[in-house]
Amino acid sequence: MHWIDPDCLPETRGTVTRFLLNPHGELDGFILDESRQVHVPPHLSRQLSRNVKIGDAVTVRGIKPRGADMVAAVAVMTRAGRTILDEGPDHGGKHHPPEVERREMEASGEVLIALHGPKGELRGALLDDGTSLRMPPHAAEALSDYLTPGAHVHAWGHGVKNRLGRSIEVDEIAHLVDDGSAEE
Repeated sequence: MHWIDPDCLPETRGTVTRFLLNPHGELDGFILDESRQVHVPPHLSRQLSRNVKIGDAVTVRGIKPRGADMVAAVAVMTRAGRTILDEGPDHGGKHHPPEVERREMEASGEVLIALHGPKGELRGALLDDGTSLRMPPHAAEALSDYLTPGAHVHAWGHGVKNRLGRSIEVDEIAHLVDDGSAEE
């Protein structure tokens, strides 16, 4: 969002409690104070990981889409005074995600929050173990019952794990039931 002046946008302040990875292993956001998603474009992943750590207080200037409790960041300011500004992908071109080896993965747990894309579209969920479950918006809408906070789910797919977190691109998802078995 390099064309938007961040100084005219509202501020959201909080403490970074978790990072969010996309299916390519890049940071594409973080969670403030355990409950608010901040979306950051993946081309800022390197800057964000170098300058922001879990537990850091930050100020975010961004846009809040209708119907989603999240902020699409245009600028992130650290307590140390560093500003990470979205000026668009490098060299005026399109962002090219890194080539990473994705492995078969699965995860289960309670959904803490639904995850959204930069325009507020449902894109997945964050589990209580910190795993980001990701899927395309059309699939997320169709499976929204599985992505609701408080739901207990088991998901299978291909994903990545690195020092910043874990993300699974969901192929299958099921509700967990009380006796420990899964139901499709």
